[in-house]
Amino acid sequence: MDREHNLPLTSERIRTLWSMTYNTHGKPDWSHLYPHYHDDIRFQDAIQQVSGKPQFMAMCDRLAKRCTQLDMELHTVLREGSHAILEWTMTMRFRRFPSSPIHGCSVLMIDDDELITSQRDYYDLWGDIQDKVPLWNRFYRLCMRKFFG
Repeated sequence: MDREHNLPLTSERIRTLWSMTYNTHGKPDWSHLYPHYHDDIRFQDAIQQVSGKPQFMAMCDRLAKRCTQLDMELHTVLREGSHAILEWTMTMRFRRFPSSPIHGCSVLMIDDDELITSQRDYYDLWGDIQDKVPLWNRFYRLCMRKFFG
């Protein structure tokens, strides 16, 4: 591991690293982030859970292949002790569907060696997608309010 990967993952460093991942000219590239993940990384989001760096990298590749373009705007990045929180808006562009912005956040657990041991992404995948469907969006939000408050 080179010296740069041993540097602390401060809020500013996390923002810089993640900002290099997504661009407006095509597919994301996570290769510069992988050295910051522990070999036994545990990742979970609303639709999947993976363990181990090879599985995590394969999951990232699948996401990139599904989209014609993927952008992320970071709003807030905070680091406190072994926790880091990133608030973001991710916009995915697919072949046959309009772009879909998804609002969410990631919680990272960072060990004493400054490696990410856990990442949990939180987002309302279905709500953000349903909001783009004319007429259905009002019905969906009405049902959500009625049944879930």
